[in-house]
Amino acid sequence: MARARYERVPSTCPHDCPSTCALEVERIDDRTIGRVYGAKDNSYTAGTLCAKVGRYAERVHHPDRLTVPLRRVGPKGQGRDAFRPISWEDALDTVAGALRQAAADFGPESVWPYFFAGTMGLIQRDSIQRLRHTMGYSQEHLTICTALVDNGWLAGTGIKRGVDPREMGEADLLVIWGGNPVNTQVNVMHHVTRARRERGAPLIVVDPYRTATAEKADVHLMLKPGTDAALACGVMHVLFRDGLADWDFLHRLTDCPEDLRQHLSTRDPAWAADITGLPEAQIVDFAHLYGRTARSFIRLGYGLSRSRNGAASVHAVSCLPAVTGAWRHRGGGALYSTRAVFELDQSLIMALDRANPAVRSLDQSRIGPVLCGNADDLQGGPPVKALFIQNTNPMAVCPDQTQVRAGFMRDDLFVCVHEHFLTETAAMADVVLPATMFVEHDDFYTPGGHTHLQVTRAVIKPPGECRSNHDVLCALAQRLGIDHPGFRMTAWELIDDCLRRSGYPDAPTLHNLRWLDCAQSFDDMHNLNGFGWPDGKFRFRPDWQAMGPHGAGMPSLPDYLDNVQRADAAHPFRMVTAPARNFLNSSFTEMPTSTRREGRPTVKLHPADAAPLGIGNGTRVRLGNDQGSVVVHAELFDGLQPGVIVVESVWPNAAFEEGRGINTLVSADPGWPNGGAVFHDVAVWLRAA
Repeated sequence: MARARYERVPSTCPHDCPSTCALEVERIDDRTIGRVYGAKDNSYTAGTLCAKVGRYAERVHHPDRLTVPLRRVGPKGQGRDAFRPISWEDALDTVAGALRQAAADFGPESVWPYFFAGTMGLIQRDSIQRLRHTMGYSQEHLTICTALVDNGWLAGTGIKRGVDPREMGEADLLVIWGGNPVNTQVNVMHHVTRARRERGAPLIVVDPYRTATAEKADVHLMLKPGTDAALACGVMHVLFRDGLADWDFLHRLTDCPEDLRQHLSTRDPAWAADITGLPEAQIVDFAHLYGRTARSFIRLGYGLSRSRNGAASVHAVSCLPAVTGAWRHRGGGALYSTRAVFELDQSLIMALDRANPAVRSLDQSRIGPVLCGNADDLQGGPPVKALFIQNTNPMAVCPDQTQVRAGFMRDDLFVCVHEHFLTETAAMADVVLPATMFVEHDDFYTPGGHTHLQVTRAVIKPPGECRSNHDVLCALAQRLGIDHPGFRMTAWELIDDCLRRSGYPDAPTLHNLRWLDCAQSFDDMHNLNGFGWPDGKFRFRPDWQAMGPHGAGMPSLPDYLDNVQRADAAHPFRMVTAPARNFLNSSFTEMPTSTRREGRPTVKLHPADAAPLGIGNGTRVRLGNDQGSVVVHAELFDGLQPGVIVVESVWPNAAFEEGRGINTLVSADPGWPNGGAVFHDVAVWLRAA
């Protein structure tokens, strides 16, 4: 039977992914969606969409979705039976009263609005900052995702910009370094495939294990976790040694090329091979291929940054196109993010005029130590007495889950969570508020992976009593007596105001256009008019100390920074907690299709490591370190080096046998120079359970 044809409504994927796909959503009626498609006429999305978003109706219309406010009447963490429905009026009065009481008893800094990127819409994500700034609540140091990669990229380039990603299709060599776009950013692979098909461009993947992307590569550089800088330095040594450096570019657009060449004289391929575990010949071959290919495009991922030395690694890799002058050529250069091409004035959305730099900023990745009262984390200020949480699920995604759980279990901590489902964080809350999804509210989006600004309107009405983040914040502001115009405006009015004051067309115009391509000129995107520093030069010698409190320990020139959590006799395995294909952080874990396709939490383990331990496929094993232990099942896998293990996640804690998730084993130590979660920098022991 032919499938019925439904109206397709334009929208944008809101999830924490650089692709920010342009979408077409089937609208069956004013409360029901069908399939979701990638927009074919968008030059980046190009009709390509990940499977999990394609089946988004499964999430929107999930029977377990929250649709009414809830008040906890039972023990924390016990699930639905511990909650009873209440009215919105009672819920908002309770939340406002708790925030007001905490501020009265302990000062405004005792309230911590806590959020991240459950939606990337600039209204529904960032309006919580307006509450924070107008009330003087504690700031949030946003470290869980981009702090390390941002610092590493900006250390050299000085600007969060790079080559237009559509130029991947025009490259003669593609290097995907520290990312797995087949799982996490499928649009990248569309443009990679075009270059391979039309230009015969080889694909090189640099990753500690054989990911789905590495399986498609011509060469997989399967290095040890956290050693990316050593590989980059070994490659640069060869580039200088074998006459493959572009000295004209180096002298015009970099700060100290002669110092760099001298510094790298001892970082030869043998040195790099010893650190990375790669064959020396493979490093040399890669260096020659990269150095001899003008149109060489490096697509940097986030994976190499999720380590104590992650920023140093990203900086070292970002030096490569500056050494070869690849920035000169179409299809050449590098890209981490395009954020800088969107110059938006969000001052009204976030009440930046009310921001007080004297208010402390608490590290979101260290929410466990913060809630457990660590004096250094509290910076001499009061304990956190009230949390208001939107767009994140710290009980699953944050490091050091033992402390996170202990902090949330405090009897004297008030927690409100605004969510789609009763997540493990929501189960710890005193009040849970039902939230709209992206097809049910207005918003606008700037991507990190391309150059299209997109404005969207609600596709359908929300179920039950769900309210948007912005609407909830406005209702709380009214009860708290906040006088700020942003709380008296609709989401659409805020979008329109931001666009107009930023010099863009108004919201209706941009919505009708569907997207606006904000790509800058070739010379700007390729930094040929200068990098983002006053002198316009790429910095091989960054000012790390200006970037954060740990800057003094960073290498003065690109180098391998050996501050990682080393494997030792007691903890012989280095663990990477990579993203699973069917989840996105902790989103989609509630969808039956996603969990069925992922199966169960497993550890990928090299057969050479498994045999002496008596472990086979499916063996129940325990992983542990000084922070605790978890139980998973083994998957024998030769696509990584011996001594390296991989657990793809983020599974809910409840999916593990003992209710302890993989982030139990991840330290909350800050990456250098200015914080950042170190999810791929973990040493553990492993044994059959």
